[in-house]
Amino acid sequence: MNQSNKQALAEDATPILELTSDNFAKAIDNRPFAIIDFWAPWCAPCRAFAPVFAAAAARHPDALFAKVNTEAQQEIAAQFGIRSIPTLMIFRDNIIVFSEAGALSAAALEHVLAAARALDMEAVRRSIEIEEAVSKSEDAGPGAP
Repeated sequence: MNQSNKQALAEDATPILELTSDNFAKAIDNRPFAIIDFWAPWCAPCRAFAPVFAAAAARHPDALFAKVNTEAQQEIAAQFGIRSIPTLMIFRDNIIVFSEAGALSAAALEHVLAAARALDMEAVRRSIEIEEAVSKSEDAGPGAP
């Protein structure tokens, strides 16, 4: 068996979890790194992105790679405001650190994954806390304690 056949078999064997409203929270919660592809069967760019996503899953077995069929799981798509597909969303420690519509090339996907892995999550959490504090103070209105 040549190298490309071995790689094709490895990619086919890579588990990519199909997320539903029944398993979404359980699958994502407490995962340090999760990559989700929002797609639909009728979407040509989604189908073109599928082998790129599968290859990345094979190269990053430590991460959860999952797909959400937006046709079958409209509730999840609505919850995350998915308006265009494919949309790639990356979670680090239950925090969305990347969300962008459009099919990525293999090189672009690797770049995004590396950038997401390199994030200082303590700095991300501090930034979220500051944003939430500002939002609460703005919601309280003028003259609020």
